[in-house]
Amino acid sequence: MDEQLAIDVRGMTKRFGGLLAVNHVDLSVRAGEVCGVLGPNGSGKTTFIRMLCGLLRADGGSGQCLGHDVIRESEAIKRQVGYMTQRFSFWEDLTIAENLDFVARMYALENRRRAVTESLERLGLAGRRNQLAGQLSGGWKQRLALAACLIHHPRLLLLDEPTAGVDPKARRDFWEEIHHLAGEGLTFLIATHYMDEAERCHRLAFISGGNLLARGTSAEVVEQAHLTTWSVSGPDLPELGEQLRRLPAVRQAASFGATLHVSGDDPRALEQAIAPFRQPPHQWRLIEPGLEDVFIHLMERPAAPPPPA
Repeated sequence: MDEQLAIDVRGMTKRFGGLLAVNHVDLSVRAGEVCGVLGPNGSGKTTFIRMLCGLLRADGGSGQCLGHDVIRESEAIKRQVGYMTQRFSFWEDLTIAENLDFVARMYALENRRRAVTESLERLGLAGRRNQLAGQLSGGWKQRLALAACLIHHPRLLLLDEPTAGVDPKARRDFWEEIHHLAGEGLTFLIATHYMDEAERCHRLAFISGGNLLARGTSAEVVEQAHLTTWSVSGPDLPELGEQLRRLPAVRQAASFGATLHVSGDDPRALEQAIAPFRQPPHQWRLIEPGLEDVFIHLMERPAAPPPPA
């Protein structure tokens, strides 16, 4: 394994009965990198993350996480990973400090008091140490969860939609902290639905139906989609969108604020299809597709059949 890779796995597979939740996924993430995992609900993102940190045993695949075999050495991996679940999972009738002390006990940390104090100070929680967790806003609960993830000094953080239900300022502050920690060498794998957050990641992986459909930087993922996109403004856009979606060359016609984005993967066929509609009162403009255009396009792509067992 390349020493610069925190994660390097191949063919990761997980089945639940007849459901193929993760289908032979390959992923490499460099140390100190922030990798975003995108995909619709039920796409396999959380299952994949849980396999990496040893909470689920993979049915197939191989590779290493933090220098340990991802299948056989899950216990060693767990000790070096911080996992932040999608839902707040701490005791609301305990204070912030008491919650962190409990986590420190779980990791059997030496000098727990110092570990708790350092964690409180690092995340700006010291002034609220005696506040009950159940009284915290979404943003402060998020800080507590991150403090708990960091208390044992992990090398890798796996965050499952960490900013769901958090206000914009708290989200921005959270991402500033993530990039600060990444600058110190900590590696992140973050599942998110927010396109602005995805664009803050160094690299992206898009999973849908258990399949890895795209990976790379934001610019690389957009380029790989080979989409041609037109922006349309004017009246009655919902009705226009319904008409355009019936055309074979139109892969998507999605509302973006006061405009409609019309995309296809065959530029010539798309231009011929929309030609009858390119007249007043609508204004058409050829634009560069964005990450959200690609996200919608990949969500609507038919799932690939699973490989033979």
